[in-house]
Amino acid sequence: MSTLEQKLVEWRRDFHRYPEPGFLEMRTASIVASILDELGFQLELGKQVMSPDFCMGKPGEEETKAHYKWTLEHGAEEAYIEHFSEGYTGIVATMDTKKEGPTIAFRVDMDALEINESEEDSHFPMKEGFKSTLPYKMHACGHDAHTAIGLGLATLIAENKSSLTGKVKLIFQPAEEGTRGARSMVEANVVDDVDYFIASHVGTGVPHAHFVASNNGFLATSKLDVSFKGVSSHAGGNPEEGKNALLAAASAALNIYAVPRHSEGSTRLNVGELHAGTGRNIIADQAFLKVETRGETTEINDYVKGQVEAVIAGSAHMYGVDYEIKKVGEGISAKGSRELAEVLRTCAEASPAIKETLLEDHSPAGSEDATFFMDRVTKNGGQATYCIFGTELAAGHHNEKFDINEETLGTAVEVLFGVLESLGRFS
Repeated sequence: MSTLEQKLVEWRRDFHRYPEPGFLEMRTASIVASILDELGFQLELGKQVMSPDFCMGKPGEEETKAHYKWTLEHGAEEAYIEHFSEGYTGIVATMDTKKEGPTIAFRVDMDALEINESEEDSHFPMKEGFKSTLPYKMHACGHDAHTAIGLGLATLIAENKSSLTGKVKLIFQPAEEGTRGARSMVEANVVDDVDYFIASHVGTGVPHAHFVASNNGFLATSKLDVSFKGVSSHAGGNPEEGKNALLAAASAALNIYAVPRHSEGSTRLNVGELHAGTGRNIIADQAFLKVETRGETTEINDYVKGQVEAVIAGSAHMYGVDYEIKKVGEGISAKGSRELAEVLRTCAEASPAIKETLLEDHSPAGSEDATFFMDRVTKNGGQATYCIFGTELAAGHHNEKFDINEETLGTAVEVLFGVLESLGRFS
C-alpha cells in the first residue's frame, strides 16, 4: 500500500469515528481546512462560500453551540474551527496554476446520518476499532470516504501543480443528506466561474470495480416539515371544545398516499414521521409530520408537492386547525454532459482497478442536491456530470451495518486526477 493509500484509509477511518450531521461538520471541516492549507490551496470558508438564506433545515443555535463545544474536546483544528462555529461548514479550496486553462471543480460531501451503528463483532469498523463514537450518528452513506477522496485528490494536485493548467476548485459540501447544503453554496456563486463540474459517490448499488461516468437518474425532491396547531381539551369531559391536531395529521398522512401519479414520469411520496399528542385523555393540540416528495423532473416534483400541500390544507380545514409547511430540503433534476462523461469513462478505462465502465445510467434513483451545482454550471455554458465508483458494500446505504471496500478510495483518487489532467490537455 502506498503512502497516499495509507493516508486515505486513515482519513476515512478518523472521519468515520467522529460522524457529524449536516451543518454540524465542524470537526471534519476544520481538519479538512488544515490539510488543504498545508497543501497550499487558497481557502474560502464558512459564510464566504455559503448563503445563510438558503441553508435549509439548519440546526438551531443551542444544538449548534453544543456541538461546537464537543468538537473542541474531540480533535478539532483550533486554528480553523472558528470559521465553522455557527454551523456554516462549507469549504472551497482553489489551486491556481497561473497557466491558461479551464476551471475544473470537484465536489465531495462530508455529512453523516442519524443512525446507530452496529456493534456486532462481524461489523468491520467495530472489529477494527473505528466504529462511530457517537450514539445515533454514523457515516452510513460513504461521505467519510468522499471526504478522504477529496483530500487525496488535493494531495495529488499539490504534488503535480507544475504539470497542471488552469484552476482547480475542490468543494467540500455540508448537509447533502436531506438535500440541504448545495443550494446555499450555489447561491454564494462558488461555481459561477467553473467550466467543468464533477461530483462523485461510492457504492449506490454499482458493483465493485465498476464505474458509471454519468448518473442521470436522480429525482427532484422536496423535504417538508408540517406542523398542525389545534386546541386541547378533556377527551371525556369536553371533547367538543377541542380541535384535534392529531386527527388532522393522520388524515393528511393517509391521503398524501392517494395523490395521483403523473403520466410523464416517476414519482415518490413518503411520510416518514408523525408525532402528536401528550396524553390518552387529552385532545391533541399539536401534531408534526415529516414528508418528502420526489419526481423524475423538477416539474413533476412541483406537481406532486402542490398536491401534497392541498391535502395538508384540506385536512387542517376539516378539523378546524391551523397548519404551517416549512421546506427544509430540496433537490432538482439535472442531466450530465455526455461529452464530459466520455472523458471520465476514458480515464476510468485506463485504470487497472476498473473492470467495467458505463457511460450513462438513466435509471430512477434517489435524490442529490449536487444537481444545483450541475444546473448552474450547464446554464452558464459549462459541462457537468455525476459519477459513481462501484464498491463492495457490507450492507445497503443508510443501514447500520454499512461499510465499503477501502480499495475504492485509491481508485477514485487515481481516476479523478486522470480526469483533471485530461481536461487540462483537451481545453
